Amino acid sequence: MNPSGGLVGRGHPLAATGLAQVVEATWQLRGSCGARQVPGARVALTVNTGGIIGGDAALAAAHVLVGA
Repeated sequence: MNPSGGLVGRGHPLAATGLAQVVEATWQLRGSCGARQVPGARVALTVNTGGIIGGDAALAAAHVLVGA
């Protein structure tokens, strides 16, 4: 679930997509998302893929963030 609208909400800008996911996750864990804040957020997961090689994703990145 992405309360900020995720890729579609940002127009899926190349290269900035993964960074935007990590920033949103960090803000959620800090409790600084205002109206879109997920109550009690303590763990966040981001997943991003890019490029295509032989019909599969050429790159996959995942981040697990844990709040204090």
